[in-house]
Amino acid sequence: SWVLSDPATVRLMGSSRCSGELQMKIGREWRAVDAWGFPRTETTFAFVLENGSSRCSGRLEVKSNNSWSSVCEDDFDLLDAEVVCRELGCGAPSVLKGALYGEAEAPILTREFLCEGHESVLLDCGSSWRKTKACPPDKAVGLTCSDPATVRLMGSSRCSGELQVKSGREWRAVDAEGFQRTETRLANVCKNQKCGPHVSLTTKQLLREKPVFQISPLCFHTFPLNMEECWYLDTMSSQTMEITCLGNKPSDADCMYFSLSRTKLLTSPVQVEEEPQL
Repeated sequence: SWVLSDPATVRLMGSSRCSGELQMKIGREWRAVDAWGFPRTETTFAFVLENGSSRCSGRLEVKSNNSWSSVCEDDFDLLDAEVVCRELGCGAPSVLKGALYGEAEAPILTREFLCEGHESVLLDCGSSWRKTKACPPDKAVGLTCSDPATVRLMGSSRCSGELQVKSGREWRAVDAEGFQRTETRLANVCKNQKCGPHVSLTTKQLLREKPVFQISPLCFHTFPLNMEECWYLDTMSSQTMEITCLGNKPSDADCMYFSLSRTKLLTSPVQVEEEPQL
């Protein structure tokens, strides 16, 4: 249960002290409350994805007024799917189809969702009574969300920028000082982003320390291919890393492309350790 013993440890951060993002104070730092883990006692809707291969896929089942119902394909569109995938902490919806994960086993919900796509949780979406009178069981919505991203390059393009990892729902830069740099590891980062081969790595010296994640040494043997198994140290650092990948595949249209002459303008790469021979 949640016990609010001191009004200074909880706040609503927004347009007024009575409206805004729910935040809690941990030590000396204010942080937003994780929506997925918060036990809401007055919610209108709760949902799960049933019969899927992971938490990011399955037949959509919605709980309303203490009973579970399937959702009709006609009452659920891509904007609604985007909100569901976002609330689950998954990637963007990749498949949305009736009976994709089996026919409805529960009654069909008589409400239509009216999400606009920007909402953080399904509870924030509007809804209305379903226009059609009947919905057959083979039209129960099945949804597949893409795997959640856990590594990214944050900069001028998705193929060049500061190396960041995601822990829970928070993105942070990787601590440069504790990162074990090898050619294979850097190549894996670019491969993970579908950005072609690695071009350069630069250590960025910040004016002041900021919160970063330091990656456990146990994760480095296959980084970043095993991020779900990794754990991170919550720490402060004034050094981060910027990685540039070539991004030379035709499918990577939003990546930077470098000619032979332009690569000479890149900052000099940091010395990379050779991997030990086993």
